[in-house]
Amino acid sequence: MSNNVFGLDIGTRNVVGTVGYKNEDDQFVVIAQYNKEHETRAMLDGQIHDIGRVGRTIKKVKEALEEQTRETLSDVCIAAAGRVLKTVTTHIEYEYPEESVVTDEDIHTLDLLGVEKAQNILKENNDTQYKFYCVGYSVVKYYLNDEVFINLEAHKAMKIGEDIIATFLPEDVVDGLYSAVGQADLTVANMTLEPIAAINVAIPENFRLLNIALVDVGAGTSDISITRDGSIIAYGMIPHAGDELTEVIVQQYLVDFTTAESMKLASTTEDEVTYKDIMSISHTIPSKEIWDLVEPVVDRITGEIAEKIRELNGDKTVSACFVVGGGGKIHGFTEHLADHLELPYERVALRGEEVLGDVVFEQAEIKKDPLIVTPVGICLNYYDQKNNFIMVHFNGERLKLYDNNHLTVVDAALTAGFPNDALFPKRGTPINFTVNGAQRIARGEAGDSAVVTLNGEPANINTPLEPNCEITITPSSAGSDAVYTVGQLEEYRNSSMSFVVNGKRVTCPKFVEVNGILEPESYRIKEGDVIETRGYYTVAQVAEFLDVVIDENHEILVNNKTANMDTLVYENFSLDCVFDNDPLLEGEVIEEYNKDDVPEDKTEENTGADSENVVESETKSEPKSDNINTIDVALRVKVNGEDVILHGKSGYIFVDIFDFIDFDLKAGEGRAVVTTINGENAQYSQPLNQGDVLEIYWKEN
Repeated sequence: MSNNVFGLDIGTRNVVGTVGYKNEDDQFVVIAQYNKEHETRAMLDGQIHDIGRVGRTIKKVKEALEEQTRETLSDVCIAAAGRVLKTVTTHIEYEYPEESVVTDEDIHTLDLLGVEKAQNILKENNDTQYKFYCVGYSVVKYYLNDEVFINLEAHKAMKIGEDIIATFLPEDVVDGLYSAVGQADLTVANMTLEPIAAINVAIPENFRLLNIALVDVGAGTSDISITRDGSIIAYGMIPHAGDELTEVIVQQYLVDFTTAESMKLASTTEDEVTYKDIMSISHTIPSKEIWDLVEPVVDRITGEIAEKIRELNGDKTVSACFVVGGGGKIHGFTEHLADHLELPYERVALRGEEVLGDVVFEQAEIKKDPLIVTPVGICLNYYDQKNNFIMVHFNGERLKLYDNNHLTVVDAALTAGFPNDALFPKRGTPINFTVNGAQRIARGEAGDSAVVTLNGEPANINTPLEPNCEITITPSSAGSDAVYTVGQLEEYRNSSMSFVVNGKRVTCPKFVEVNGILEPESYRIKEGDVIETRGYYTVAQVAEFLDVVIDENHEILVNNKTANMDTLVYENFSLDCVFDNDPLLEGEVIEEYNKDDVPEDKTEENTGADSENVVESETKSEPKSDNINTIDVALRVKVNGEDVILHGKSGYIFVDIFDFIDFDLKAGEGRAVVTTINGENAQYSQPLNQGDVLEIYWKEN
């Protein structure tokens, strides 16, 4: 597998591609480089305006480099211009559980924690309509047990920390770059900011103790960075650069933009410039004429650069200033900048060959000049800030996920804050009620599962992720709310009681009371209803059930005792009375009965349904309907050493545990979440069993 790094400097005027690798002497070896101008002004001020045209230019650069290297290029490192740049400086710390040796991975994790914190600070203070994305960062200082250190690796520490400056650009700028690169069949392996790439080459670490400014003058933007006390302390930009000089030449000499650009470049190396105007007339002019023409614009641009440098440097000038990029090569640029910074001319200089000493070019025709500083820096940044995370799109939002080589769709969903219950089918609203003191729940209908796609293909929550993949999840839906009636209760349908009426047995269904009120079988049960099956009839209710009229002028006897129409008749009680009519009592309702079978009444006169012998005579049946169940026995598991009881469902899967513990799934800050059941790696959809031992924690790298 090739160890080559492919970097692209996608500028306003040119796309410069560089392919190379680091050798054993820590030198960067450039094995191929190719530069191509945009055919039209597809970019303005560092911003892509025509993604298709820029994509085609990138593809041509890629194909030229593939021809030179004789290998297929698929991954690329890129840099963004600093237009609408936001920077956040913050401090982050990490404490070890015990004294530990600091590893390179620990330092990288600390960086990611700092970027995450800076991102949160920016979100809180963002007063624009833009959504910002981190494109690079620089560590200002490292701390080991609260002491400033240059390098933390291999030291023992209880606590490490850092001051970090993170840079952010609007997401539409980033999306434009990703889209253009994607059209050339390339995947972004690393992304940084152009001034970060430039400063890593132009100002070595041993120079950064000095208060120095670096200005990368491109075609559309001039990117600025400042060093002091051994660190990079600030980044900035102004939206003015070389194209404004070219536009002046276009107007003065009646030429197209491409010809004007060639005239500008020729004036930096030749005494005379020959060109052909739009009337096809050839002209030859001294280079000094072009210098004099653009001098007012150069003075204005350098004045704005100097003003920005002072703003970033605490309202004071710097000790020296280096200039890179093609726009700064125009005659008089460094002199005007020195005047505005109030510095001697020798302290403002172009940086080119002298800062590329550790860069080896295998192509002899490549000239080491300020134009190639940033392209090389983009490649070198890959080694310094190689991403241990991948970018994906989740429902249209770009996410950055720490790559633990086990990422699945559910990891992206949880990072994005997608609700757990929106991943799985939801039942409609249930009804909780009691029947004869036992709790019941009538469940709603099951809804539809979430619909998951990965790059347009059907997937599920356990599908592995790929870099830059497109994930869409349509939330699961809730089914219909539960509907349950008294007539559906098994106690109503299958529970009955019998009496002996005038010597014949009568079988009747038990009455049902809801919240103390008799309700018919069509009554819809509501949340919290208290339902009791009544173990008695009144004499009047027995007559109503039999559809007879009792002659109250004759004696009414219940269990051979004088009674009235309101007297309670319990299971197996006898009722003797005279009917006004002569009903047809037959079938299963009334059958012949031997009076000797009537039980002896061992109670006092019964005045209500609370008599103990009545309660004991009741038979409580468990429901058999699919839509109604007793509440499931709570599931007890152990999570991180603590007992946790899950309740409210008939069954549980791993992801349900987050509804019962305090664990913020959005607090990853670049770390991977570890999930195990009984010591084995767990899936979010894995069923839980009684007594399972779960572990959930952030992996500290």
